Amino acid sequence: MPPIPFTYGPLTLDRPTRNEAAVLGARSFYDDPFFIHLSAEPMLRARGLALYMRSHLAALRDTAVATGARDRAGNLVGICVWQKPGTYPLPVTAQVGEMVGALRALIPRPPALVTGFRYTMAVEKARPREDHWYLCLLAADPMAWRRGIGTALLEPGLATVDGDGLPAYLETQKEANVAYYRRFGFEETARLTPSPGGPALFTMTRPVR
Repeated sequence: MPPIPFTYGPLTLDRPTRNEAAVLGARSFYDDPFFIHLSAEPMLRARGLALYMRSHLAALRDTAVATGARDRAGNLVGICVWQKPGTYPLPVTAQVGEMVGALRALIPRPPALVTGFRYTMAVEKARPREDHWYLCLLAADPMAWRRGIGTALLEPGLATVDGDGLPAYLETQKEANVAYYRRFGFEETARLTPSPGGPALFTMTRPVR
């Protein structure tokens, strides 16, 4: 049973939900080494994160399976988003929309455009080409960390992955997350440094079970 006082259920990534998720993602990834590397100025980073999250979720559209956690007041405090197998790469129109969102997020700090492009290319090159479930996003509000939200959101998705007999794949920029995801059967597959002086990018795969 999910831990009280949170409730869990499927999400439709419509515009209002994307807006909620963008705010949540900006809070959750505020101290992420990669985003700090892109923008050390707090207000610009918060704005850029929200813009990027919103465009990323909009690009996924019906390729995504999303689950959310809400508190007693109905606020979104956690989200887990998987991209379905066989939907990579996204259609060109979706990729363009996501690129426009990333441009809006990074344009206040032009050097970040080059850094962001390097990371994007590294992610694209490392991603498996065979069918897999891709963990696009797992985030919880910092005020609700260590309350079991991540586990409660992640485990049902992994059950679906296992039922399909497919691997799962993710990337993370936080080294501490590597140990966390190992608890769920993910194994580190690569440690990349796309930008000189920037944080590492860790790729992880959960083999077929």
